[in-house]
Formats: sequence, structure tokens, C-alpha cells
Amino acid sequence: MQIAKQKISIGLVNPKNPVNVASILRAAGCYGVASVFYTGQRYRFAKDFNADTKAFHKVIPTVGVDSLREVVPEGASVVAVELVEGATPLPAFEHPDNAFYILGPEDGSVGADILSWCDSVVYVPTYSCMNLAATANVLLYDRLSKSDYKSGDALIRQSRDTNNKAKIN
Repeated sequence: MQIAKQKISIGLVNPKNPVNVASILRAAGCYGVASVFYTGQRYRFAKDFNADTKAFHKVIPTVGVDSLREVVPEGASVVAVELVEGATPLPAFEHPDNAFYILGPEDGSVGADILSWCDSVVYVPTYSCMNLAATANVLLYDRLSKSDYKSGDALIRQSRDTNNKAKIN
């Protein structure tokens, strides 16, 4: 499986649900994320859960760390994604070329201790809070939609499931 890596990494603050992490790994593979880091013990204890990741867990390093601050990729801008007053709405946000996105736990928030060293804080405007995997997917799609991405039938053929051969006549 060939995945075009970008200068994008994701940091997860003490993720709770292995299904959400598996979904984030799938999104990471779809959108070219280079690596995923996570803190806390909850996912470490549950990571053997086998969900559909389309084998992205084999090609995207997923690393447990004690501190996300210590693994910020070189030259990356740190962007927290959190429903916090004063944050920038995602539709108005310009994504940095080299980004380290930090997402909070499903049952909590990115703490003030982390927010204090982030370069930007954004939120997804919704009528209620989304789960962790949905937030990651929206964030990464927003980044793609604002970029100069390749489009067309070749990309469709590369991206779709092997059982999908549909064409518009």
C-alpha cells in the first residue's frame, strides 16, 4: 500500500476508545498523515483491539509517549483542536504546511498546560461536540479541501475499494 506522506502528525491526549483510534489511523492513511502519537495508559491497555484500519497501523507509526510536547516534529506548528473559548473556527483557519495536530480525549479536553504551548487553537463549529474520530476526519478533510490536491478519475481508482468499479455514463 503506497501512502503519500505529508508533513502532518497527530497527537492524541489520553485516548479512551480503541475504535476511535483505529478510525483515526484509517483517516491518517487516507489523508497522508506521517505519524500518530498518544499519551496515557487507556489506549495502551486496549490497543490490541482489532478494528478495520485497512492495515494503516502497519505503515503509520503509532507511538505511545509520556509527553506530546517532547515529540513535536521538527519545524511543525502545533495546532490544538478543542471546543474552547477564543479558538479559531476551522473554516476560517489556514493550515500550516508542517502541522502537529493535538486532539483531546473523548471524555475530557486538551488541558490548559498543553494549550499554553500550542501555536494555534481551532474548533469545529457544530451544534454539539463530535467524537474523537469524527473530529480528526473533519480536520483532515478541511486541510485537504483547502490545499492544491490532485483530483480526477486516477485518484478515484486509487482510492476506492477494490469491489467498486462504478462509472458515471
